[in-house]
This record gives sequence, C-alpha cells and structure tokens, in this order.
Amino acid sequence: MAEIIDLSGDGGVLKTVVRKAKDDAIAPSDSLPLVDVHYEGTLAENGEVFDTTHEDNSIFSFEIGQGAVIKAWDIALRTMKVGEVAKITCKPEYAYGTAGSPLEIPPNATLIFEVELVACRPRKGSSVGSVSDEKARLE
Repeated sequence: MAEIIDLSGDGGVLKTVVRKAKDDAIAPSDSLPLVDVHYEGTLAENGEVFDTTHEDNSIFSFEIGQGAVIKAWDIALRTMKVGEVAKITCKPEYAYGTAGSPLEIPPNATLIFEVELVACRPRKGSSVGSVSDEKARLE
C-alpha cells in the first residue's frame, strides 16, 4: 500500500504517490514556478467528478505560491516532480471552505484530486539562468 504523506501537518492536505517520477526529474522551484498539470477532481463524499482535464486532454497552468489555486494545490505541487502522479486529499479549509464553489462543490467539501505534474517552467521573459542571477544579485 502506498504511503500517505501529511503535507500540511494537520491532516488537511494528504498526498499519496500513484506514480513516481524518474529520479532525475525536475521539481517546481523559485526559478521554475509555472506548472502544467493534468488532473481530475472528485468529491470525497460520493466520488462524483466535478472537474477534469482528461475529457478534452487539456493542460491547466498556474504559478505556484500566488494564490491562483486552492491552498492544497500550492502546498502539494511544491512536493512533486515532473512525471509524478499523486492523489491529493484536501480538507475544506485547504480547498473551498464554508463557501464551496457553486454549483459543483458544496460547502465544507473534502476534495480528492489525482494530479499529474506535466512540466515546470520559468516565468515569461526570464530564463532559468536570469532568475538565478537576479536572485543571487538580490541576496
């Protein structure tokens, strides 16, 4: 049985690796903050799929740590490597909370996502080298 990792320290974000990445795979970082993912989201309560990129084979892209996604994703994607597939269980306080996300996600819903990290990239207009150089200059 796969190990369940408590990423938030309070049971709010749990990760189970479904498929490991290759040992030399890259991970998101300050110089590679843009991520591309495939995912399927289900309600823990009944297993109902509320969102997926698999139906149209699309990619969802966002920048880690900018609040563009639910808190659980900002936490979990930082721990993944390209090629990894993980099951992420998100308690409401790390997802949509008491408000939910009408119409698909009810209030106080625990969500389960199967997420594949497809790629990590630098921000537009910067290369990995220029980000590292700028970081070094600022320190």
